[in-house]
Amino acid sequence: MDLYEHQARELLHDNGVLVPRAEVVDTAEAARAAAERLGGRVVIKAQVKTGGRGKAGGVKLAADPAAAELTARRILGMDIKGHTVHRVMVAEPVEVAREMYLGFTLDRAAGRFLAIASAEGGMEIEEVAARRPEAVARIAVDPAEGVTEAKAAEIAVAGGLPRETTGTIRRMWTVLTAHDALLVEVNPLVVTRSGAIVALDGKVTLDDNARFRQPSQPSWDAADDRARDPLETRAAAAGLGYVKLDGQVGVIGNGAGLVMSTLDVVAGCGARPADFLDIGGGASAQVMADGLGLVLDDPDVRSVLVNVFGGITACDAVADGIVRALDTVPLTKPLVVRLDGNNAARGRAILGQLAHPLVHQADTMDGAAARAAELAVSGASAASAASAASAASAASDTSAASSDTSAA
Repeated sequence: MDLYEHQARELLHDNGVLVPRAEVVDTAEAARAAAERLGGRVVIKAQVKTGGRGKAGGVKLAADPAAAELTARRILGMDIKGHTVHRVMVAEPVEVAREMYLGFTLDRAAGRFLAIASAEGGMEIEEVAARRPEAVARIAVDPAEGVTEAKAAEIAVAGGLPRETTGTIRRMWTVLTAHDALLVEVNPLVVTRSGAIVALDGKVTLDDNARFRQPSQPSWDAADDRARDPLETRAAAAGLGYVKLDGQVGVIGNGAGLVMSTLDVVAGCGARPADFLDIGGGASAQVMADGLGLVLDDPDVRSVLVNVFGGITACDAVADGIVRALDTVPLTKPLVVRLDGNNAARGRAILGQLAHPLVHQADTMDGAAARAAELAVSGASAASAASAASAASAASDTSAASSDTSAA
């Protein structure tokens, strides 16, 4: 689970990493008041869970409280890579002498952590890594050993960071381990003109699977429900593994690997998936019904593809779930179903007896994806045609009314 910058910053501060004074607000008027408390001249930073805020205009310096209010008003409501800005951080500015990069992440393949450090931090760190990979040091960290004083010194030397950063390096490691994080990143980590080592930005990703070990960990995902897609919120409440995407083909499958493969096949057929929905290996008919109802409620969905390989979840249970869902949720979009494996023949028979005009069956995943993509495209075309016809009708009515008025 990704945290907002202000949440990551709080974890860093609580573990001894220096951060600028700041407040988080959700109105322009509150930004002005915060600026007054912080000394007048401030930085306004959009709070969204994505990178590229600076390039998108979501990070601006304000010279005084009045400018802070105006700047916050411009940033609030802004769309940054599909994320709407609902809150901004109002932070005191820092006199920067040098910018650097420092992060820890999990290296799953190697079964260890990786420290990443560079003497060249800031917005262009990705370009630095691409153009001059030698400028970005990657140092393996043994989880059993951790980051000792000697290891912190090794990371600093390898990344070209000053010796004074070793304390910050160890504190960031504490954030990673104490909070079961998968990523702790500061970009930029700066040396101020007074010589202090300060984290100007922070990114932290927590391991959802370790939540049971963090009973006192705040419910970060509930801190701002407005920034979360309502369908994702609803899915989380129902215990479904759902992620909203930007396409038109709703995808439901049992098992993350199968769902990921289905997304790829749909994309290969010229359509874009509208979601990732894994109903799990032991899903019941009720889970299938809940999942289908969720996907059908997505206004972006033009067709739905259910791709199930029966194992623990028998295909007839999936078919029963579809029938149950259609008893309560009107099917207004084409539904393509591919069943294979345990009780597949019985599941297909159940759907055959349903004889619903919008339910289509396919024998293979490729065939099902192609059909769902075709139906999504034709559905989008029909919607566009209907919209154009409606607009033309409205224009005709307006023209006729104008003619009547002129004649009068």
